[in-house]
Amino acid sequence: MSFQGWPAEALEFYEGLEAENSKDYWSSHKDVYERCVREPMEALLEELAARFGEGKIFRPNRDIRFSADKSPYKTHIGAVLEGGGYVQLSADGLGAGSGCYVMTPDQLARFREAVAEEKSGRALESVIAKLTRADIEMMSHNRLKSAPRGYAKDHPRIELLRHKSLAAWRQWPVEPWLGTAEAKSHVVGFLKATRPLNDWLSEHVGVAGD
Repeated sequence: MSFQGWPAEALEFYEGLEAENSKDYWSSHKDVYERCVREPMEALLEELAARFGEGKIFRPNRDIRFSADKSPYKTHIGAVLEGGGYVQLSADGLGAGSGCYVMTPDQLARFREAVAEEKSGRALESVIAKLTRADIEMMSHNRLKSAPRGYAKDHPRIELLRHKSLAAWRQWPVEPWLGTAEAKSHVVGFLKATRPLNDWLSEHVGVAGD
């Protein structure tokens, strides 16, 4: 099955789930989720795989063990790509992410070293500037209020050094193209634009435990 976008029923499904996040709602609308939400995502991931890596859809259930919010289901569908990308659909529209949203201590140490070093640090600044000009948001899972230990408070890249992760994000509101194959071009354009960020992170931060 080729990717043809998400039908209006997909958005209506999540609007209903936001209003009634319950097992009863999920059970009575599971066929809509499978047909209108999950199957289009699977088709999109299949078409992206050759260029951006195999995709994996996250489970729809929330982990509520340590959360005050006991809502059982996520109000979006999300999928991660091996090549370093993320795709999400919700009632608010289509979202795409890229980068490293959470860093382990060893990754964070390498990230800070590379940011502080002149050549690699300036290269990252250039990548971020280009993404910002393309209306791609840069975000961090968490940030320090001051300089990390061992780094000067007046370092020229102190704002980046305060980050504990680094990711790019783009959110598109609901538009008619979301229900067509054109939705794929938006995701592809984002993944192409953010590839330099992933390349920098791959070279200087690497995977956990390296």
